[in-house]
Amino acid sequence: MGKKRYTEGTWRSDPFFRRLCAAFRTCRTERDVANFLRDVATLAELKAMSERWEVARLLNAGVSYRGAAARTSASTTTVTRVAGFLRGDIGGYRSVLNHQHHCSPARRGERMVSKEYPVT
Repeated sequence: MGKKRYTEGTWRSDPFFRRLCAAFRTCRTERDVANFLRDVATLAELKAMSERWEVARLLNAGVSYRGAAARTSASTTTVTRVAGFLRGDIGGYRSVLNHQHHCSPARRGERMVSKEYPVT
């Protein structure tokens, strides 16, 4: 049997992908998530995901495409792709950005501090 390929019509219903999503939901701390991500992904994949997330945060904050590319060292192609997903129908970036905004420690009058994973 050949390798499975995800398509826009099938990726969400793939049982492997669904189990991966369920595994993320069991993580209780940032450390759990970080350790799980490190086991699941290569350092290059982690860097790429982290870079895309930072681009999404910057674009959401009103930084220009060129500004986001310069501040993250992401290619303009990556910045444009992230911007497309920010505007797109799936809404993954938008949902998490909104959730972080509404549930952030700063909005609750708290300061989240982590020696291992400092929040900037």
